[in-house]
Amino acid sequence: MTPEKKNVALLSVCQGLLITNNSILLTTNGLAGFALAADKSLATLPFTAFILGAALTTMPASLLMRRFGRRTGFMLGAVFGILGSLVCTAAMVTHNFWLLCGGAFLIGVYNANGQYYRFAAADSATASFKSKAISLVLAGGILGGLLGPESSKHTKDWIVDAVFAGSYFSLSLFCLVSLVVLSRIQIPPLTAAEQRDKGRPLIEMARQPAFIVAVLSSVIGYGSMNLLMTATPLAMSACQHPFSAAALVIQWHVIGMYAPSFFTGALIKRFGVINMMLAGVCTSLCCVAVALSGNAVINFWIALVMLGVGWNFMFVGGTTLLTECHTPSERAKAQGINDTLIFLTMAASSLSSGLLFTLKGWVLMNQMAVPFLVLTGAAIAWLGYRRRHAR
Repeated sequence: MTPEKKNVALLSVCQGLLITNNSILLTTNGLAGFALAADKSLATLPFTAFILGAALTTMPASLLMRRFGRRTGFMLGAVFGILGSLVCTAAMVTHNFWLLCGGAFLIGVYNANGQYYRFAAADSATASFKSKAISLVLAGGILGGLLGPESSKHTKDWIVDAVFAGSYFSLSLFCLVSLVVLSRIQIPPLTAAEQRDKGRPLIEMARQPAFIVAVLSSVIGYGSMNLLMTATPLAMSACQHPFSAAALVIQWHVIGMYAPSFFTGALIKRFGVINMMLAGVCTSLCCVAVALSGNAVINFWIALVMLGVGWNFMFVGGTTLLTECHTPSERAKAQGINDTLIFLTMAASSLSSGLLFTLKGWVLMNQMAVPFLVLTGAAIAWLGYRRRHAR
């Protein structure tokens, strides 16, 4: 096996473990927060703390990896994941809502580092293999889609009189396995010349039309997905659907997010990155239509699968397009600002998710996603027209 394919395989496993943790958090955080919070409108605040922890450390993580290498940054992130998981476990045992938020924040630091797995795969890939390397690493997330929600169901009552404490404790075990796997990756560091070269100013890179559209696709893809995904367990609970049904829907949503990655890279090579990003916008809009058509489990199931697929096309497309906009010496800045904006959007959407659901309900939340998706689709189409006109 070539070094680039070995790295992709190892990073794909780590992606699977990362998404296992994320899907357990997604399934449990809203309900755990609802159980502990005095003000029920703050039920999604622990998940917001998780996103905020990632948002605040995304750029520092990127700069740290530029200085000390990908493997060091990834392993440090896994250590934060272990610590955060244990803090969340203690929070459920002591019934402390704010301690739960603090632990979730620390797990967010792990997530911030883990989001660079896809870029690390691209670092060591040839130009022709780059989009496929990104999508194959993301495909590892299907492991999380299968393992995460199932783990949350079987571990939530591990600790007596502390529901979900066992689920949080299991996160530390997954982080420990990830730490071992990460010790085996070999990503080539920047050369001495690349370390010295600071590249273009960030504002100059950000003025590129392709950069703007790449970031917009990833940000809106993540933001709209997170807005609806975070509220889904609460919406299903309000509709009197059992926890097992919510766990199943989230499980298939995560599968919808990552299973397409087995062929998204090939589709991008075949149809072009612009067309795949547009397909993602259309699929996300179809998700909203299904969600608004009824409150049965099947509606939630179909809508969340489509939401996952739409996110995949927009996110993999946006990531691939972003790699065209920077040199190796500039990637820390470009990737850092891209993922920082993603996490800030996710923090805003997850915080507003609980408030919007409590005050306005599931229908309005879906309707709010539409104008953002339409705007993104228009921007992608504009870039496609610009590129065809230039040719």
